[in-house]
This record gives sequence, C-alpha cells and structure tokens, in this order.
Amino acid sequence: MTAITQGTALITGASSGIGAVYADRLARRGYDLVLVARNGERLRALADRLTEQTGRKVEPLVADLTDAQGIARVEAVLRTHPGITLLVNNAGVGATAPLLASDIDKMEDMIALNVNVLTRLTYAAVPGFVARGAGTLVNIASIVAISPETLNGVYGASKAYVLALSQSLQHELADKGVRVQAVLPGATATEFWATAGLAVEHLPSEIVMSAENMVDAALAGLDLGEQVTIPALPSQDEWNAFEAARRAMSGRLSSTAPAARYAVGTSKVTAKVTAAAISG
Repeated sequence: MTAITQGTALITGASSGIGAVYADRLARRGYDLVLVARNGERLRALADRLTEQTGRKVEPLVADLTDAQGIARVEAVLRTHPGITLLVNNAGVGATAPLLASDIDKMEDMIALNVNVLTRLTYAAVPGFVARGAGTLVNIASIVAISPETLNGVYGASKAYVLALSQSLQHELADKGVRVQAVLPGATATEFWATAGLAVEHLPSEIVMSAENMVDAALAGLDLGEQVTIPALPSQDEWNAFEAARRAMSGRLSSTAPAARYAVGTSKVTAKVTAAAISG
C-alpha cells in the first residue's frame, strides 16, 4: 500500500478493459479514484478489489454516458470535486463495418459518445485544472485517428476529433499548468472488438496488444512528457517527423491566391498581357 497521494483520478469506461487497467495502475501510483461506468456490479467489484489491494479511496460512480442525466452527474463531479487532478476520457465505442453496411443510428450514437461526451467532460474538468494551476487530461483516441482507412470511417473520424481537440488544448493550455496527452492504441485485447462487430480472436495475433501493456506504455509515455503516445510505434522519431511536417505545412495553408498548379486566373492574366502587347 502506498502513502503517496497524487490527488484523485476520474476514469470513464472503467469497469473493464483499458479503463479497468488504468484504474489499477493509477491506484498503485497513489491516486484515489472515481470510476465511471454503467455496469454497477463490475464497477463495485473493481472498486472493492482496488481498495483492498492498494488502500486508496475508490468511489464507483454508476452512470450511463449515453444518457443526459448520466452525463450531467459526471460533469457535476468534475466541476465540484476539488481533489480531481487527472481525467482519463476512455469511454467510447467503435465499429468495423464499412459505411454501406453500417446503421446510421448506431453511427450517430458513436459520435455522441466518442465526441460529444468526451467534449462535455473535458469542458467540465479543465476550468478547475486551470484555476488550480495543475491537472492532467488523458484522451484515449486510436491509431485510426491518423489511419482512417483501417476501420469504419465514422469511427476513424471520431478519433481524429479526439486527437485534434487534444492538440488544440495542448497549445491553448501549455502555460496554464495543464498537461494533455492523446493516446493512440492499435488493436488491443478488450471487449471493444466484440462490441464493434469483430471478435478479437479473428485479428492477426501479432498486431494485438494486451490492455495491460497498452496502459503501461501510455503511462510511460506520460512520464516521458509525450503529448501523443502511440504504444506500438517503434520510434517516437517517426511521430515527431510526421508532426513536424504537419506544422511546417500549416504555414502554407492559407493565401490570397490559389496555388499555381490550379492555373486559376491564368487566362485572365494572359488576356491582359496579350491586349497590352497589341495596343503597344
């Protein structure tokens, strides 16, 4: 049992998989916990186990984040709990079917959870972090944020949103004592795959990482100060080069004139030159 107190971490989607591993690891790092999920039986069992094993205070908060009342309950805790120092936005769902084989209502539900709920909880937590001059926000995205061809396009778009929001907040909050990390897991051995319509057993075993290794790598990345952590990427230099190219290009994305390759306005310029030559 640890006597070190790191504050309180609130974790969504905490009853199983990645969220449950984060709960275990953060409790052992000295955090008290608020664990959010809709499966109350699993959540309370996990809370009891972690309290017994680590001595930390672990509060189960049963809330359905697909329901407005459930979201409001979690927002209220994030706004009013003075001890929260870390938010792990982990709750989310995925899809593997292509657009033409997808149900639009399910896609809309996925956007609501992956995008809207994450945004609302971020807005609820960050003002308190800024007011206290410290806090950490961990957003669980996915490699499909930068590889949208890999799975369902709506899922990829929702995770691209998570990455873009995280990068914007990194820029906006850099001088306010708030750390923001985006985690981009690859295929991870959790219930996610069965829920998304493809059992993890059907994936090539060499691309599937255990949830324990994924979370341990993500926390190691946080310790290293990484703003974006891709647990399976062999070298962080690859991400740094990707990000450097993006940032370099960003200064050339807006101009009064279209790029020359589009030849927009060329005919008008040619006509003026020709007219001037004739009149001369």
